[in-house]
Amino acid sequence: MSNPTHLQYTKEHEWLTAAVDGVSTIGITAHAADALGDIVYVQLPEVGDSVTAGETCGELESTKSVSDLFSPVTGEVVEVNQAVLDDNALVNSSPFEDGWLFKVRVEATDELLDAEAYTAFIGG
Repeated sequence: MSNPTHLQYTKEHEWLTAAVDGVSTIGITAHAADALGDIVYVQLPEVGDSVTAGETCGELESTKSVSDLFSPVTGEVVEVNQAVLDDNALVNSSPFEDGWLFKVRVEATDELLDAEAYTAFIGG
């Protein structure tokens, strides 16, 4: 699966959309989902929580391991994807669409990569 060019990426394998009315959507990349394997548990920040760019804000557990989820932005969580909480497999089956994780009203961003730089970073 190629990395969508309209998204930005982190070296921790999260993606985010450009802000619309100050809000960005965040998820993990297909590369990360493949590396984790079948995700069986997702812990996300709650609506109203503050997240900090580069800091842990949740956890993804798979049949292989547990991985921290890092926020690529600083801001306030305004929505979480209830569908992912109900069906963790969405993260594996649709990481860039239905498997998004949460939305943040962005105050600041961490160092971000475009699709080309992220693809080079993961050796693609």
